[in-house]
Amino acid sequence: MNTKKMLAVWGVLLGGIAGALAFFGNPGNMAFCIACFVRDMAGAARFHQAAVVQYMRPEIIGLILGSFAIALAGGEYRSTGGSSPMIRFLLGVITMIGALIFLGCPLRMVLRMAGGDLNAYVAFAGFGFGAAAGSFFLKKGFSLGRAYDTQKISGYVLPGIMVLLLVLSLATSIFTVSTEGPGSMHAPLMLSLVGGLLFGAIAQKARTCFAGGIRDAILMKNFDILTVIGALFVTMLVYNLAAGKFVLGFAGQPVAHTEHIWNFLGMFTVGLAAVLAGGCPLRQLILAGQGSGDSAVYVAGMFVGAAVCHNFGLASSGNGTTAAGRMACIACIVILLALGMGCRREKK
Repeated sequence: MNTKKMLAVWGVLLGGIAGALAFFGNPGNMAFCIACFVRDMAGAARFHQAAVVQYMRPEIIGLILGSFAIALAGGEYRSTGGSSPMIRFLLGVITMIGALIFLGCPLRMVLRMAGGDLNAYVAFAGFGFGAAAGSFFLKKGFSLGRAYDTQKISGYVLPGIMVLLLVLSLATSIFTVSTEGPGSMHAPLMLSLVGGLLFGAIAQKARTCFAGGIRDAILMKNFDILTVIGALFVTMLVYNLAAGKFVLGFAGQPVAHTEHIWNFLGMFTVGLAAVLAGGCPLRQLILAGQGSGDSAVYVAGMFVGAAVCHNFGLASSGNGTTAAGRMACIACIVILLALGMGCRREKK
């Protein structure tokens, strides 16, 4: 059973892994970012042509395989599916759009906060309001329906795809790799893979979820998950201070912009989508690894969302947002509100 002390230890270990990956080559305030790394993988597979964000990230492969292995070992693996898969796919796409408006997932948001990036604190406020809005819909009866047991082998598909991607990365040169920009900055492959495996296993055991932490605090006054996140934040804060990487301010932050309204609304979108989907991007990858077909569909939506963002000019850059990105963000919020009001538990 996870006590508060054990949860804090899990958070310190997660922060330590992120710090190690940053030390050995990952972008400092992007040491471990689910949205950014999924975007890089989509680019490596040529789903988009943004040359500076293309790399088959071993961390994501390791994350899913780590969750898969620890779930099997602990008897928690269960192949399920059938809970509104198309809506979950849409939520995955929307999550990626919101994340690439802000330039980061909730995990990177916390890492940016630990590095002194004040833009991330604005985004954290938006994420909190989004998670609170999602919690409001849950209280009003929002539901995507129950999941059902499926063939056990169904849950092996996504981990199997990850193994295939790893083999292709090691044995061939079919994937595109950036020569400059964030995609060119990465820790050694095997270190990244091991880091991902450990991160996935620990996050699975600790039930780590950034949206879930806020949801549980609001609905059940339970702060267990926030304990993990707080410990992760403190660990990365200590690392940044010790390594001289802590820079307090809005301007001049790496791979970030200072458009406060869109930082807020981008992560509001992610927070709301995450609660409606039942977990943040990190949690969805963990659930997909332990057999959830619904979460695997959400992850597929994230890959498509990454392609959409870069192929149609929705993604932000260090220079700011785009007009298309701003319109897409507003459209995503409208869709999420409609889903929140329209998806209710069936009454017998």
